[in-house]
Amino acid sequence: MFGQTTTPTPPTTDRGLEDLDAAALAYAARIEGLPPERRQEARDDLVRFALPFAGRLARRYRGRGEPLEDLEQVARLGLVNAVDRYDPERGSFTAYAAITIVGEIKRHFRDRTWGVHVPRRLRDLILEVGQATATLTSELSRAPTVAELSARLETPEEEILAALESAAGYSPASLNAPVGGESSAEFGDLVGESDHALESVDDRVTVSGLLHRLPWRERRILAMRFYGNQTQAEIAARFGISQMHVSRLLSRALTWLRQAMLADAPPPWQNGAAEAEPGRARISVKQNGDRVVVEVGGEVDRAGADQLRRAVLQAVTGQPREVVVDLVGAGGFDAGGIAALMAGREAAARTGVPLRLTRVQPAVRRSLTAAGLPAAD
Repeated sequence: MFGQTTTPTPPTTDRGLEDLDAAALAYAARIEGLPPERRQEARDDLVRFALPFAGRLARRYRGRGEPLEDLEQVARLGLVNAVDRYDPERGSFTAYAAITIVGEIKRHFRDRTWGVHVPRRLRDLILEVGQATATLTSELSRAPTVAELSARLETPEEEILAALESAAGYSPASLNAPVGGESSAEFGDLVGESDHALESVDDRVTVSGLLHRLPWRERRILAMRFYGNQTQAEIAARFGISQMHVSRLLSRALTWLRQAMLADAPPPWQNGAAEAEPGRARISVKQNGDRVVVEVGGEVDRAGADQLRRAVLQAVTGQPREVVVDLVGAGGFDAGGIAALMAGREAAARTGVPLRLTRVQPAVRRSLTAAGLPAAD
């Protein structure tokens, strides 16, 4: 057992700063010679006695954007640090506690109350700019300019501007703040977002113009593959050609588009040997007694439309008993091909020669129906 000694106890009433110093001296005498585990009670007594003093210091900083409860909590933390570090030989406890508590509060404002991270150098400059602004406003009877603040603080104007802009980071506006009035909109609803698709606008416009330079068949295949998400096998079945042929057509069209995108002037579209493949429009005219059969195969695009028009008009002007346009091998018609058939129908109507479209593929039938051209089975 430790021997009991009679030591001063903290005053029970708050009679001013002298009582706080007396309480601190009593605390120092009380814990002298006590083991660490028995000093806690004396420490708690002094902290409770000094809490009103810490609260008064915290209330000096209210109204600066921080809740008073938070400031009081920070002040109490500073008080505990002051009690733990107190040394009676260094002077008044009241002065030491005041410095420690106020320093803790200022540190809280410096490090914890900013809405966004701002470097400490800028935070210190913001305080200086604020003080200089108040002084110059009083002297000039107006708000000072950046140049005047720069001259007063002997700091470059760029840093003054950076400090003024960074000051907004202390208490940024909430994105959930209401816009005002009776509207339910929030401030965040008015903030735009970066549209990354804007970077590809030029490319999209350029490609759109180049696509119109391609033959109808290639345009249609590109649309079905990249906009309709159809497989090469589905496209081949739609056009009545092989999947390998579709692959070659896609490769040739994409190669031309890449070259045209990189060139100042688009290169001419070269049909080349590829037009001799099954996709090429094939027109043949056969005489069967007093009936003329115009057989159409492949893809009737702009190049094949003129050939088809000439073949149908020549067949009609011969005054046969009937003109039959056999479309069993036709895989597709562009606007020119449809126009050629309509020109043939008008010529047949003028001459009184019946004209019949037969054996039409489903894909072609839809195009003919949309153009008002009836087709027989």
